[in-house]
Amino acid sequence: MERVIKLIVSYDGTDFAGWQVQDGQRTVQGVIQDALATIHGSPVKVIGAGRTDSGVHAAGQAAHFHTDKNLPPEKFRDALNYYLSRDVSVLKSTEAGPDFHARFSAAARVYQYYLYFGPASIPHFERYSLRWLKRPDLKRINEMAALLVGEKDFTVFAASGDSSRSKVRVVHSASFFPQGVFLVFKIVADAFLYKMVRSIVGTILNLDREGLPVENFRDILESGNRDSAGPTIQAKGLFLEKVIYPDEANNII
Repeated sequence: MERVIKLIVSYDGTDFAGWQVQDGQRTVQGVIQDALATIHGSPVKVIGAGRTDSGVHAAGQAAHFHTDKNLPPEKFRDALNYYLSRDVSVLKSTEAGPDFHARFSAAARVYQYYLYFGPASIPHFERYSLRWLKRPDLKRINEMAALLVGEKDFTVFAASGDSSRSKVRVVHSASFFPQGVFLVFKIVADAFLYKMVRSIVGTILNLDREGLPVENFRDILESGNRDSAGPTIQAKGLFLEKVIYPDEANNII
């Protein structure tokens, strides 16, 4: 009898060309499918909750696949990890309901972007965070971040190549906060546009660096003009932290 298996996956995105399978490229979806094919002796398709871009990491990506293999659901974790490389790991495998879909069943996604500050780079931070020379005004950048909350058209922060029919998304929360030596931007939304988070962070930091008021960010957000936004910041500081499903709805914020 065929079952649906849900996975929680963590990966270092540095050496991957993103999540989604691409010809001639090493991808997270690709290596997991290769491992599943070895376990099953035939191709198995894996579907992820989010298509993280090249260089983006994940602490809690969700995915699912169908199987008719007679293996306890929790054992798929160890079976997969046996074949996977050190930069990707299955943290948990469970059986889901027959209608579960990692992407379409999700209620929200949580992303975090990590920054650190200083005149020189710190080597062991470099793969997973971005060094920024000027420490921003936390009050001002959080006033900008607060403007993101709600149901809005985020066309201005969609990179070219975004194929979404609608650019409207619901942002549940968005804020910057210190965490140890890092400044972290956390955003929770129902879904995201192509490179949306990196564009938001780049725009806010650019406005702060130039000493521009919060109203400038409001104008950019409402303009709908991609050219008015700031630079799309590097991928290496971005993590897909968690995917939230309806039974976890109380944890959205």
